Amino acid sequence: MADDPSGHEAPTRRDYMKYGGAVIGGGLLAGCTADSRSDGDSGPTDTGTATDADTGYSVTMEPMGTVEFEKPPKTWLAFLSTYGDMGIALGKADGLRGLWNPETMPATFYDSLPGVDVSFADITPIAVNGEFDKEVFYELDCDVHLTDPNWLGLLSDDWNEADADEIATQVGPFLGNYIRRRGDDWHDYQYYSLYEAFEIVAEAFDERERYEAFATIHDEMQAIINERLPPSEDRPTVGLVSVNSDFEAGSFSVYSVQNWNNHKQYQDLGMRGAFDAHIEGNGDWDYEQLLEVDPDAIVFQYGFSHVSTEEFESRMETMRTDPVGSQLAAVQNDRLYRGGSAYQGPVVNLFQTEAAARQFYPEAFGEWNGIETLREGSLTLFDRQRVADIINGDI
Repeated sequence: MADDPSGHEAPTRRDYMKYGGAVIGGGLLAGCTADSRSDGDSGPTDTGTATDADTGYSVTMEPMGTVEFEKPPKTWLAFLSTYGDMGIALGKADGLRGLWNPETMPATFYDSLPGVDVSFADITPIAVNGEFDKEVFYELDCDVHLTDPNWLGLLSDDWNEADADEIATQVGPFLGNYIRRRGDDWHDYQYYSLYEAFEIVAEAFDERERYEAFATIHDEMQAIINERLPPSEDRPTVGLVSVNSDFEAGSFSVYSVQNWNNHKQYQDLGMRGAFDAHIEGNGDWDYEQLLEVDPDAIVFQYGFSHVSTEEFESRMETMRTDPVGSQLAAVQNDRLYRGGSAYQGPVVNLFQTEAAARQFYPEAFGEWNGIETLREGSLTLFDRQRVADIINGDI
């Protein structure tokens, strides 16, 4: 590789870690091998760790292919909180150097775990006004970058496969797959479920035991949910609306329930999406359209991550006092709820699932009394202390 015009030397600065897998394709990086791709609904997932006396060990994830490590990474960044949450779950918060926007991490969930201290005060925001500069990778000098390099090409016109190859070789490898949603034209390689991606990240950090402990908690919680769920006909209809909508103007971003990681908790809870028969994906509605469907409850996506309690209540008051909004059944029955982030890892997903369970089905899972409900010690769907112990290494 020729010398970089910014003055960085071409030879790798990380001899103990190297990027495996070719970067090919026009404009965006493609998957390494055609036979390893899938439509995301089926197909084998290679999450095993291969070890070699000379190269240490390797993990495999599309679109990077095989990524080799001599020893577990110490420092890391994550563009999306999905992978940021994975690293925190694996006890690696001290090594976190950067996030796309630290302010949108749902820190209140970590505050609800006894003895877990996670702070984002000193974490570098990677994006400035929604854009990023390649130099941030050199400045943070991380051992691994937990993000899908293809996704970065959508965020910056200046980013291409040569940049990804340069950073992977000069600084540290990429490891990540954009799993928030499915169906994007640029994502023509295998998708992973939340726990499939989490397992691969855990292998990279050599934290198999922590991963398995989280997977057990997740499976146990899902078993409880399946046992207590009311029959479908007894479940309320729930409308998904973005909390970032323009409440003053009466312009709302609405969603159908999607079979992707961004709505994993709603799928797991058998939610009856009020807008599912009216839109596919998302749409822009006004108060009159909301009232025409009139869901039993409304959940505001990003309510836990992008607004404070005060900001949320201010927006709800705007809806309550609108001449049309005030007629909504969800308003009249006080069923306006803060909803989850679309970027959820294992810890965030546990909390967001319990929150939604209480909001939708209080008789089965306990009343929802606002964010403080998540700190209560009784009637919980998962053991907070157990999660805290796993994060802190007491497995």
